[in-house]
Amino acid sequence: MLILAGIVVLHITTIILLLVATIDNAWWMTDTAYTDLWGRWELVKSAWHYTNLKGYPEDYLQAVQATSVLACIFAILALFVFVAQLFTLGKGQRFTFSGVLQLISCLCIMIAASIYTATFHTEDGAAGGYGHSFVLAWISFVLTLILAITYLILRKKSE
Repeated sequence: MLILAGIVVLHITTIILLLVATIDNAWWMTDTAYTDLWGRWELVKSAWHYTNLKGYPEDYLQAVQATSVLACIFAILALFVFVAQLFTLGKGQRFTFSGVLQLISCLCIMIAASIYTATFHTEDGAAGGYGHSFVLAWISFVLTLILAITYLILRKKSE
C-alpha cells in the first residue's frame, strides 16, 4: 500500500513538473528576455513586454508545443487509468495500459526537449542560457520513464 501511495505522489509530482515546464516562461533566458514555448517576455525601459516568437522555424516550434501538451495529457490520463486499474484489475495483473500511456508521455516530452535543443539557440549559445522550464522538461522525462518502467513491472500483490 505504501508503494502505491509513493507511486501516486511521484506521478502527481511529474504531472506538475510537466505542466510547469510547458506553461512557464523560462525555456531560454538572457539578461533582457525570457522565452517559453508560446512567446517572449522582453525588458524594454524597465518594463516587461510580451511579444510573439519571431525568427523561430514555425514547424519546429509547433512540434515542440504539440508534443509538450501531449506529454501533459498522456501523463494525466495515465494517472486516471492507474487509479481505475487499482479497482478493476485482478490480483497479480500488471498495470500495462498505465505504463504504455506513461511511456508515450515520456517519449513526447523527450521529443519536445530534443527538438528544442537541436533547433533553437544553437548558433547564439553565448547570448543566453537554458532556463528552469527546460531543465524541468528533462527531469520530467526521467521521472516519466521511471514511472513507465514501474507500471510495466508492478503487479497487484495478494495480501
